[in-house]
Amino acid sequence: MNVRNKLLSIPLYMQILLGMIIGIIIGIIALYVRAESFIGNWIAPWGQLFIRLLQLIAIPLIFATLVKGVTGLKDVGKFSKLGTRTLLIYLCLITVSVSFGIGMGLAVRPGALVDREIVADLQETYRNAISEKAAAAEQTQEQGPLNFLNDIVPNNIVSAASNNSSILQVIFFAILFAVAILLIPQEKARPVIDFFDGLNEVILRMVGFIIQLAPIGVTALMAGLVIDFRGDVSVFSALALYALTVAVAMFVIMFAFYPLVIKLFGRKTGVKRFLRAMYPVQLFAFTTSSSAVTLPVTMKAVEEELGVSKEVSSFVLPVGMTVNMDGTSCYQAIAILFIAQVLGIDLSFFQVLTVLFMTILSSIGTPGIPGGTYVILAMVLTSVGIPAEGLALIIGIDRPLDMLRTSVNVTGDAAVACMIDQK
Repeated sequence: MNVRNKLLSIPLYMQILLGMIIGIIIGIIALYVRAESFIGNWIAPWGQLFIRLLQLIAIPLIFATLVKGVTGLKDVGKFSKLGTRTLLIYLCLITVSVSFGIGMGLAVRPGALVDREIVADLQETYRNAISEKAAAAEQTQEQGPLNFLNDIVPNNIVSAASNNSSILQVIFFAILFAVAILLIPQEKARPVIDFFDGLNEVILRMVGFIIQLAPIGVTALMAGLVIDFRGDVSVFSALALYALTVAVAMFVIMFAFYPLVIKLFGRKTGVKRFLRAMYPVQLFAFTTSSSAVTLPVTMKAVEEELGVSKEVSSFVLPVGMTVNMDGTSCYQAIAILFIAQVLGIDLSFFQVLTVLFMTILSSIGTPGIPGGTYVILAMVLTSVGIPAEGLALIIGIDRPLDMLRTSVNVTGDAAVACMIDQK
């Protein structure tokens, strides 16, 4: 019992890291004793089950979170000017962050370090999924430039919701549904909003259950990957370069992009004052990996240290916690490109645009809790034809990167509050 309690007291990110290490050790031992078939038959399926659970919850999560997020912006009607400016600025910042992430992923190409023989083996393993999406992309290009509208607007929401590759259509329906709720009388909308508030809490709890299984899933996935990669060192070199790429991108956004934004549009605040006030907030966000938990600390710093009015901070910061995920969006773009590079999948220009668009929209549906990004990443990967099993490559080292991107997210929220509060 004491051993069990001690295991439960270990933070989840440490459990995941230990799972990664144990999985690598199991895989290496299996290679040494030539027990590859044992791993494939008895260990790897548990990792695949974990991935399926992430895929299972993706559509309910994105739908409920988007509806709750949009309907939660009911104050936009009361503060129409403030709300419109806030949302437009957040959208611009997210677009820049995702574009920067795509640029970093394409320029550095960390996945290209993986040995080509390993890539060929992986392509054979996922041959069906890759060839199906390649054929679909070729067919889309032949159908004309506006055919992408058919990929956005569903003709049957039930059919779209039953297919993770049609998640863009689910997002469209969720936003349309939520906007319609905002436009009906409040007394009629209230029961629906209350229902989705409760549904969102239930689904977040389910996400929590699934994330608790991550250590087991990562152990099984890593053991299977070591077998697939035959212990090739190039995979781990690529993984190290990927983590470095994400970290550099996060620091550039935090300490170069946001200060530039403050200098150009938040002159009342000042760059030095902004960075000095945000340091403890960034540290707190880094420690907790949760934008939601950090919100009170962010509000205190923005109001007391940066002089932002309570009216602005009380609106802009909670909205930012819901819709502004600059760090998460940039990270997701790099992660998707890295996995595609490792699997030898060359994304077309249209698919890169899809990643851009999907990442921007799905960032609104990313839960502000540790590990919530896994579900969204599985969804976006599937939507562009990349096997979701590729998540196994990055989950093991995700925790420190999650801590970094949370710091970026809260810094972006504060920067927007300073930009809005220019009197």
